[in-house]
Amino acid sequence: MTVESAAGGGPIQNRLFDEIAVGDSASLTRTVSPEVVALYAAASGAPGQAGKPVAHGMLAGALIANLLGNELPGAGTVYLGQEMRFGAPVLAGDTLVLRVTVKDKQPAHRLVLLDCDCRRGDGEVVLTGTATVSAPAERASSPGMSETPALILKRARHYEALIRRVAGHGTPIPCAVAHPCEHTALEGPLDAGREGIIRPILVGPVAKIRAVAEEAGLDLGGVEIQDAPHSHAAAAQAVALVRGGQAALLMKGSLHTDELLHAVLDKEAGLRTARRLSHVFIMDVPTYPEPLFITDAAINIVPDLKTKADIVQNVADLHRGLGLGAPRVAILSAVETVNPAIPGTLDAAALCKMADRGQITGALLDGPLAMDNAISMEAARIKGIRSEVAGRAQVLVVPDLEAGNMLAKNLTFLAGAEAAGIVLGARVPIILTSRADSVRARLASCAVAALYAQALAKKPAATGAPA
Repeated sequence: MTVESAAGGGPIQNRLFDEIAVGDSASLTRTVSPEVVALYAAASGAPGQAGKPVAHGMLAGALIANLLGNELPGAGTVYLGQEMRFGAPVLAGDTLVLRVTVKDKQPAHRLVLLDCDCRRGDGEVVLTGTATVSAPAERASSPGMSETPALILKRARHYEALIRRVAGHGTPIPCAVAHPCEHTALEGPLDAGREGIIRPILVGPVAKIRAVAEEAGLDLGGVEIQDAPHSHAAAAQAVALVRGGQAALLMKGSLHTDELLHAVLDKEAGLRTARRLSHVFIMDVPTYPEPLFITDAAINIVPDLKTKADIVQNVADLHRGLGLGAPRVAILSAVETVNPAIPGTLDAAALCKMADRGQITGALLDGPLAMDNAISMEAARIKGIRSEVAGRAQVLVVPDLEAGNMLAKNLTFLAGAEAAGIVLGARVPIILTSRADSVRARLASCAVAALYAQALAKKPAATGAPA
């Protein structure tokens, strides 16, 4: 008896041992998705080919198991052993034809031996081998050969929610973009403009901006451009647009961050407030249940206690301004106990006491906490740490810029996270993007800044009174 199957179909009755004959077979044709192939590629460490993810042939072995468990013998089958030989990897988009054929039966333990074969649509062998199973003892049915669930890391799910909250809703917020004279620096604000997140005002050498757009195939139609002869002038002019109320956001283009911040911090013409500037990474970590904020990893190199208090207050205001509520803030160190030999632990303890006394508001602080007991409930339990923050922090305050930068990049390159980022403490949020940022990360940076600018418009004192 031969059963042919493709993805889809209704419930399928299983086959009991006595109903199975040597020569019976079942087959399945499946086109594998890029997401499923990417998962197996990551698990097996297979290299890519021609820019595509590649899975080890064991992916075909998993589909063989699917065929055995759903059709022949079907529901209730116990997989006892396998001998597989792999002939080729699996590429995203491959159509695989899989077949199992009964070669022997042994009444003891209802054993059934099946030949297994998997080939690409063009006939190339991916897998051959033998499977040994125990046939079902009772009648049952399986839901059928539906698509294999996509067991993939849910990347950018937090970003998508932020972007949806602002994209296309209401009037886009005007954003002065300083010196967007490089491909990605120009593409980012234009993408955000098309999504309805911001209304970019490009500030820089008009001829150079147009040349970059033409070379990259970017459409400047309907986009306001203000001429400035060079990057220094572009930074000053973009800041002036904000001071004059023509823009409610500021965005870094292809100039150096220090150059933009010099204009922001100018005592006469800048955007200073009573707060110190600080940077926040809004990390979308696939394995973490909510957005993870990391601060400060880009502005303050070795902050003192007063600066750290501003860093914490800035991020607390941001978290609430985004509608995420009062954050659980972990003050990170290498250890979770106060140790005079580690200055960061003293600062952590002082910051927590400052929050107790109302010197830092709108957040729940705990520290010092090591990284593991800040984000892992199990690690906190083992260490005997009991607090509302330990194990489920929403904000990680790092002891210095080096630690923060390494933490953010470790999450990005080892854990598949994405990093949006803005600078706080000025009169308006400042969007900082990197050439390495994905499109989603750039859009998320703009969305975070736009949402927070809306919150600041309702509560103008959120980042401190102007200096």
